[in-house]
Amino acid sequence: MPLFSSELSLVDFLAGGLTQAGVGALLVYLLAATQLTIFAVTLYLHRSAAHRAVDFHPAVAHVFRFWTWLTTSMITREWAAIHRKHHAKCETEEDPHSPQVKGIGMVFWRGVELYREARADRASIEKYGKGCPDDWIERKVYTPHATLGPTLLLFISFALFGFKGVAVWAIQMAWIPFWAAGVVNGLGHWWGYRNFETTDTATNLTPWAFWIGGEELHNNHHAFPSSAKFALRRFEFDIGWSVIKLLEKVRLAKVLRVAPTLDVRPNIAMPDSETLRALLAIRFQAMTDYYRGVTLPALREEAASAGARMRALLPRKLRKGLADDGRWLDDDQRARLQAWMAERPRMAQVAEFRARLAQVLDDRSNDAQATLQRLHAWCAEAEASGIRSLQAFSARMKGYALAPMPA
Repeated sequence: MPLFSSELSLVDFLAGGLTQAGVGALLVYLLAATQLTIFAVTLYLHRSAAHRAVDFHPAVAHVFRFWTWLTTSMITREWAAIHRKHHAKCETEEDPHSPQVKGIGMVFWRGVELYREARADRASIEKYGKGCPDDWIERKVYTPHATLGPTLLLFISFALFGFKGVAVWAIQMAWIPFWAAGVVNGLGHWWGYRNFETTDTATNLTPWAFWIGGEELHNNHHAFPSSAKFALRRFEFDIGWSVIKLLEKVRLAKVLRVAPTLDVRPNIAMPDSETLRALLAIRFQAMTDYYRGVTLPALREEAASAGARMRALLPRKLRKGLADDGRWLDDDQRARLQAWMAERPRMAQVAEFRARLAQVLDDRSNDAQATLQRLHAWCAEAEASGIRSLQAFSARMKGYALAPMPA
């Protein structure tokens, strides 16, 4: 009998580990562990290390660093460098994970391979990875022994939960590659809605998805990369921001930057320094306002005069081309859009004014006075155009200012 009891105990251990946890307890552990991993990525690696939007207390930062090492084997400096390069080279051949360049299937299903390929580019890691942790434990443990973390986690999971723990560990290992490398990096540049007409294809996948920590609001992030808060509309919810605010209340976090808020001053005769300051800070919002306030109304007038619906007048894909100068259209689609506008001088004029405004806002000469003069000329010509929606936009834009930051 003692021998039988000993063998039975071994079977129990293999089946349930030291905890003998049931399915419910395993699910609670898995949800808590994967959520902590998501927070380590979005709060520490992304918002703090890569973009310097928030600072965490050293103890909190190290908990995130340790958990990232334990559950993902990702190195802070490499992750931050790859992400910074993604912003700097977005939607180009040098972008580490652009679905527009590499294909949605490649990024969605093989995002981990792209990450490994990017981390092998040591010149880029050196260029974009500055300012990340370089202390003793980073140099001696986390960086040279990156794979030790997940290996250690495997043994811990087996000891706690037996063979069921191995399955839990496998899910943990797949969590970030699927949700971050696949869904956010892939679908986040392929499908969803857009609040801002950024110069890339970033989209918001959904107004909320707490299991990916706020990363679902990818278009908002690309519009304001250095903002610690990703939710920018009333119906959007960023659980990562909620955690930051909670940590801030107990003095374990300090928010450094959030997206500026637009204010519109009435009765401003000509653009001034406040207008220019606001436009340069929220240029993607300005271009979005132009599309919604000028392009779409003009298109509706064209449709009304032709006695047709907008979708019949211009297919949706080509309508989107009016929002970004046809940046993401292929050659055939771009030719079709240009031919369509050639037959509609007013729409061609609207598109020309949009392109000129984009050039003004993208000016990197640092000559504020010259940029302001170009903006004056743009407003004067817009108001003399005879296009009502363009005139109204110009009058409103002159009053743009940044709202005071809340205390």
